[in-house]
Order: sequence, then structure tokens, then C-alpha cells
Amino acid sequence: MIEGGCAEAEPFALQVLGDSMAPEFKHGCIVIVDPAGVIQDGAYVIAMHEGEYIFRQLRIEEGRYYLHALAEGYPRLEISGPGDIKGIVTQRAGRRRSEHKHYV
Repeated sequence: MIEGGCAEAEPFALQVLGDSMAPEFKHGCIVIVDPAGVIQDGAYVIAMHEGEYIFRQLRIEEGRYYLHALAEGYPRLEISGPGDIKGIVTQRAGRRRSEHKHYV
């Protein structure tokens, strides 16, 4: 699980690193992740892929689970299923109120 001292079912905050989820999630923005969130097609997720945590949009097609970057130039990644998903992004925070957004 992601370190930080939080109980497994408690929401936690993460900082976005890199530009793979731009323009919706810019480098440095803060997202709130709910480990008990509903897994569904189109959700923004924190998932385990090849031993590392990754932030992507979940796409479910014909029973297969894929991680999709919003920015061009990043590969589409397949994961084994919902067990690889560690949390659902429910909010984006920012310095200005206009940068705040809720998901799900």
C-alpha cells in the first residue's frame, strides 16, 4: 500500500508528478484518492503496474482493464484487473478555487 500512515480505507492526498495526465491534472497539482472508491470505466485511478504506482484513467473494454494517459506519447498499459487499483481520484485541489474539481 502507499506509505504515509493512513488507514487503508481513509482518503489520502498525492501530488501529481510529470505531464502524463495533462491538461486535466498538471504537474504539481494535488489529488485526493479514495481507496474504497467505486471502480468504473473512465475513473481516474492510482494503480499498481510492474511494481510501481501509476496515475492514469481507467478504461474497461471487453472485460480487460487498461490504464490510459491523457497526454499524447504515453503507452496504454494493461493491468490484470480491479485488484491492481489502489484508489480512485475523487478531487483535484489547487491554489485557486477555480482549480478545484470533484470526480465520480
